[in-house]
Amino acid sequence: MVCAMRSAVIPAFLVLCACQPQAPDGKAAPPPADAPYAATPPPTNMDISKPITARGNEPFWALTIDGKSFRLTRPDHPDIVAEAPGAAIANGRAIWVAKTLEGQQMTVSLYASECSDGMSDLKYPMSAEVVMLNEALRGCAAKTAELPREKP
Repeated sequence: MVCAMRSAVIPAFLVLCACQPQAPDGKAAPPPADAPYAATPPPTNMDISKPITARGNEPFWALTIDGKSFRLTRPDHPDIVAEAPGAAIANGRAIWVAKTLEGQQMTVSLYASECSDGMSDLKYPMSAEVVMLNEALRGCAAKTAELPREKP
């Protein structure tokens, strides 16, 4: 019985292998011209060498990142200033773990993914998240010199 099952499995495996498209050199053939487009993977490196501004709505907030310094501004709140030794950069994201002057932790994450602020339909090249204590602020970011602007 076991021999009969093995003999049935092996031909089925060979048939499946034979159906895979191959190039003349034996490697997998390229996809046909009418195959769906495969999305490009996100960049593995991010350029954070210039000042960056992140913004969010509901609640409104803005964060400036300038090297190792951070400034979070929000209406009806005092500004929060923090510093971080540097960012961990990998797989299209940069993460800083900063400390405020009062010793509070602020984690700032930037992701290399297009972002829309939801109110103005402006497109930003990065999405952003700021986490402090029990609060998470989400929004969009760009190099400060390249922030998208509404057309007059």
